[in-house]
Amino acid sequence: MGIIKDRFKEKADAKGVEIKDLLKDHGTKVIGEVQLAQVFQGMRGMTGLVTETSLLDAQDGIRFRGYSIPELQEKLPKYDGGSEPLPEGLFYLMLVGELPTEEDVQHLTAVWQRRSHVPNHVFATIEALPVSTHPMTQFTVAVMALQTESQFAKRYAAGMNKKDYWDAMFDDAMDLIARLPRIAAYIYRRKYKNGDHIQPNGLLDWAGNFAHMLGYENEGFKELMRLYMTIHADHEGGNVSAHTTHLVGSALSDAYQSFAAGLNGLAGPLHGLANQEVIKWIFEMREELQTESPTGEQIADYVQRTLSAGKVVPGYGHAVLRKTDPRFTAQMEFGKKHMPDDPLVQTIWTVYETVPPILQSLGKIKNPWPNVDAHSGALLVHYGMVEYEFYTVLFGVSRALGVLASLCWDRALGFPLERPKSITTDLVAKWLKGEDEIWGD
Repeated sequence: MGIIKDRFKEKADAKGVEIKDLLKDHGTKVIGEVQLAQVFQGMRGMTGLVTETSLLDAQDGIRFRGYSIPELQEKLPKYDGGSEPLPEGLFYLMLVGELPTEEDVQHLTAVWQRRSHVPNHVFATIEALPVSTHPMTQFTVAVMALQTESQFAKRYAAGMNKKDYWDAMFDDAMDLIARLPRIAAYIYRRKYKNGDHIQPNGLLDWAGNFAHMLGYENEGFKELMRLYMTIHADHEGGNVSAHTTHLVGSALSDAYQSFAAGLNGLAGPLHGLANQEVIKWIFEMREELQTESPTGEQIADYVQRTLSAGKVVPGYGHAVLRKTDPRFTAQMEFGKKHMPDDPLVQTIWTVYETVPPILQSLGKIKNPWPNVDAHSGALLVHYGMVEYEFYTVLFGVSRALGVLASLCWDRALGFPLERPKSITTDLVAKWLKGEDEIWGD
């Protein structure tokens, strides 16, 4: 079946037995206690999913199969001459549960290169959209156009045994990940570079080739893409894009349909669009203050005015984290290494020194610290990618690694259709008066 597929199947079979035994011995054990506020307020903190690929700790940040981002930067294989981890290595880790060797990563790069061909009708579908269409919309439409290539859909229609669902999903995930950089780069060159497209370079790694097709040959930008694709890949299962992909996949929708749904969630201002909002806010601040290097006092005043206007400071706060996002720290370290004198990057650092104390003083915000979105745009602008509407597409290409690895696990473990119970406010009111029960089918 293939080296990686065989290893995944071996791990999945063992995990399936483990889960079966857990449910047999402890299936009635109660986890946590659901509060009424959680039911009404986005299910925050409500444990209801199993995601094998990563776990988000409020204090330690994201861990991929137990490894922190600094550990991944140290332990994952790197491109020859580079210093940032290769995304292929992270995908292997999320999928198989073990750190890959150099040979494993090279093999995965080669597999994705072989699977990267995009049918002409996908490009034709993109071209049918107005050039003014938001790049995330073009990206989602292109993924749906690719659905014609779904092995899962074809094999399911032919009567595939449910024991083989994982196999078809695995092939779809590998094909889709391989093709996403080509599609995303095509959209970028179409919208911002007058349709002057760049052919793939089969000698480069997955992220390096993506940078090449976007039109950036600077080695620093290629390194940034390797880091960016790694740190944005996954954030456990409860965020909108991951949960949506899992939810739609639970209906046995194929990888293309499920991921396209996740992308539509990622496009929201409260999720992946936040990185676009951050750089837009910085640009507006610099324009209003008429300086490229605002002082801490100027930033503090602008932040206060932003908050007084009923707006939020984009890039600050997180639903789970209670400290500075390690992904922010990784990008800050990248900036100090590659562009320490860049005024925009320095502004990001000054904002970092200024905003948390202000938010803390309000007494209402649990997490005043920056998340991943607070820094990424400034690094991209440094290398010339000023088209901030496209930033969420980069996020989407990266997020495919995590959500599609999880989708393979969902099918391998035979996870069922997700169908939580919902209630009405009127029923809640009756329950609080002791007039009715709310827990039932």
